[in-house]
Amino acid sequence: MRIALAQVNSGTDPQANLEIVREHTRAAAADGAELVVFPEAMMCRFGVRLDTVAQPLDGPWAGAVAALADETGVAVVAGMFTPAGDGRVRNTLVIAVPGRPVQGYDKIHLFDAFGFAESATVAPGDQPVVFELSGHRIGVATCYDIRFPRLFTELARRGAELIVVPASWGDGTGKLPQWQLLASARALDSTTFVAAVGQALPDDPQAAASSAPTGIGHSRISDPFGSVVADYGPGVTLGVHELDLTTAHRARDALAVLANERPIARLDRTE
Repeated sequence: MRIALAQVNSGTDPQANLEIVREHTRAAAADGAELVVFPEAMMCRFGVRLDTVAQPLDGPWAGAVAALADETGVAVVAGMFTPAGDGRVRNTLVIAVPGRPVQGYDKIHLFDAFGFAESATVAPGDQPVVFELSGHRIGVATCYDIRFPRLFTELARRGAELIVVPASWGDGTGKLPQWQLLASARALDSTTFVAAVGQALPDDPQAAASSAPTGIGHSRISDPFGSVVADYGPGVTLGVHELDLTTAHRARDALAVLANERPIARLDRTE
């Protein structure tokens, strides 16, 4: 499968961000990509009110992404925000496959860490999502999800050969090596390709000064044996990569961690 990673910056205007999605999807299509993956929060960056921009999956922003997929023949995964119904939003990935209804994945694990409280404004999802493309199964996860191996092994058990991880990774001491290590570790855990696609390091002074996670770049593809296939720098980059997804099946024969895994009972402890 030919997959494109669009490491870009989103701003605060959903329409302007949609134009970035269009520009990079058309460029990826011209280079033969079958799938293009954009970062988390592509509809609107973090650090501003999200309830004022959130739209349902059948709204105009996701509809425009679906129309773009149909126009180019390229599947698109991009981060957006949808209403949660309780005053918060959901951190949603729109999944637009040409000729099919739009799907969505709501981020399960919320970033309540390093002094940030995503759950204050974002409601969690609870359903893993795998979609089909060109005879292959692709799982999705979002940013902080990458710290939770069980989600990745569940996606693999549902047939995923590739897991895409749109992110807007927060900057900070030690955060870059954690991001890089986690991408390769989750590939090994699940014996899948993991394509972790981050927001580029922002060049907007307001975004750069925000305490919200606004991206550090360094997107990465790791193969099912944990080897690094592609590793980006911090800036805006569009890369197209040919992946042999059957490697996942060879990895599962050689490194049978999914087959060998055994349940571990939870033991109640008394002090």
